[in-house]
Amino acid sequence: MGSRTRVANRDLRRKVMSAEAAAALIPAGSNVGMSGFTGAGYPKAVPLALARRIAEASAAGTGFRVGVWTGASTAPELDGALAEADGIELRLPYQSDPVSRQKINSGHMEYIDVHLSHVAQMVWQGFLGHLGTALVEISGITEDGRLVPSSSIGNNKTWLDRADQVILEVNSWQSAELEGMHDIYYGTALPPDRRPIPLTRPGDRIGVPYLACPPEKVVAVVETDAPDRNSPFKEADEASKRIAGHLLDFLQHEVGHGRLPANLLPIQSGVGNIANAVLDGLDAGPFEDLTAYTEVIQDGMLGMLRSGKLSVASATAFSLSPDAAEDFNANISAYRDRIILRPQEISNHPELVRRLGVLAMNGIIEADLYGNVNSTHLMGSRIQNGIGGSGDFARNAYISFFMTPSTAKDGAISSIVPMVSHVDHTEHDVHVVVTEQGLADLRGLAPRRRARQIIDHCAHPDYRPMLEDYHQRALAGSPGRHTPHLIDEALSWHTRYLGGGTMKP
Repeated sequence: MGSRTRVANRDLRRKVMSAEAAAALIPAGSNVGMSGFTGAGYPKAVPLALARRIAEASAAGTGFRVGVWTGASTAPELDGALAEADGIELRLPYQSDPVSRQKINSGHMEYIDVHLSHVAQMVWQGFLGHLGTALVEISGITEDGRLVPSSSIGNNKTWLDRADQVILEVNSWQSAELEGMHDIYYGTALPPDRRPIPLTRPGDRIGVPYLACPPEKVVAVVETDAPDRNSPFKEADEASKRIAGHLLDFLQHEVGHGRLPANLLPIQSGVGNIANAVLDGLDAGPFEDLTAYTEVIQDGMLGMLRSGKLSVASATAFSLSPDAAEDFNANISAYRDRIILRPQEISNHPELVRRLGVLAMNGIIEADLYGNVNSTHLMGSRIQNGIGGSGDFARNAYISFFMTPSTAKDGAISSIVPMVSHVDHTEHDVHVVVTEQGLADLRGLAPRRRARQIIDHCAHPDYRPMLEDYHQRALAGSPGRHTPHLIDEALSWHTRYLGGGTMKP
C-alpha cells in the first residue's frame, strides 16, 4: 500500500472523489446495500452526503427516499442521518437507531425484520427488489484490485455481487493489520446447486482474505479517516452478575453430568451488558480452551482472547467500547491469528450452528409461562430493534439460552408474563430461561411442567403470586389442558401497563 493512500490500484485511484460527488451518483428511489454490522465497518461519509442531498431536495420540493439494506445496525452517521432527513423508504434487516425506530413505529418508514442468515439468499432470489448501489466501507485496495474488508463483513459480499454499481469508502482509521483476518467464502449457491459448506471447527478457513469486485462496477472511491461508533458498555449490575452466575453454575452442572465437554462447545453471545457479564464470568471461570462461533466480538470476548481462555473466535463483526477498540488496534498482532471474520450468511448459517453444536446466549424482552419468547416488540406492536441473528442460533443451537432481568421500568413491568405479546422464538426453540432470580431448564418438559419451572425459578417475587394465580385458574378453566390459557385475560398485564403504567393491579 502507498504511504499516503490505501488505494494501491491505479485504475481505482482514478475514481477517487468527494463524498458529495459519490452521493450524487445514487439514483433517487433506488435500493442501496450498505456495509455495517453493530456499529462496525459502516460507510461514514457518503450516507451523510446523501442525507444532505435528500434534505436539499426536500426543501426544493423534489424530495426522494431510498431503500437501505445493511448487515445489521449501523450508526448515527448512516441510519440516524438518513432517517432524520426522511430519506429511508424501506429499512432491512435490523436497526437500533432511535430516529429510525420512531419513524417505523409511527408508520412513516417501512421495516422488514429478517433473520440475518436469510438476507443474502433473499437478495439472490430477487424478491426484495432490485439492488442499485453497493456502498461498502473497506480498509484498503491492493495493487491488483482486491478489496481488504473493514471491521465488519456482514452482507458486503452479496452487495458487491448483486448491485449495478459500487461506491467504496476506504477508511484509513481501520488498522492496516486487518488484512488477512477475513475469510470470504464464495461457495454458496441457491437450490438445487447447493453443496455442504466445508467448515467443521470454528477456526477453519474455507475462503479467501479479500472481497472481489469487477473494477468496471466501481463508480466512486471515497477516502475517509473516521472511527467506528464505539459506545461504552455499562458496568455489569447486580442482576447481570446473578444471571451470569446462574448460567455458569448450569454449565458446570452439564459438564459434571457428561452432557458437555470440559471445554464446553462453541459459544455464541448477543450484544449487551448481560452478555458481557456472562463472558466476564467465563473468563474468570474453570473452563479452558474455549471457542466462539458468533456474530460479533465484543469487549468480554476480546478479554477472553487476551487472557487465553478463548482460543479462537469466529464472527462477522466487532462491537467494541472505545477502550476495547483502542486495545484491539494497539495489539492487533496478538489477536489476528485467533480472530476470523466471515460473511454473515456463514457466521449465522443454521447448518453450521447445528453442526458445531453452538451454545447460544441471547437477551429477550419477555418470556411467557410456557417458554415462548418475545425479543423484538414492546407491548406487542412497537418494534425495539429486531430479531437479528438470535433466531439463526436459537433454532439450531445445542442449547439455546435466553436471558433477561425479571422486571423492567423499576418493577412496573414483569419480564415473565402469562402470554407474550409478540412471538419471535416459540417454546420449541427455547431450552433455558435465565433471570437474576434463577434458571429454568425446560428441556424435556411438557408445557405445564415448563410453567412450573418458569414461575418457581425465573419470576420476580412481586409477580410470582399473580402468575401462580393465573396459572391455577387457567388449569381449571381453560378449554384445553395441554397449554392452559384464559384467552380473555392472557394479555391483560400488557393492557394494564398501557392504561396505568404498571402491570401490577
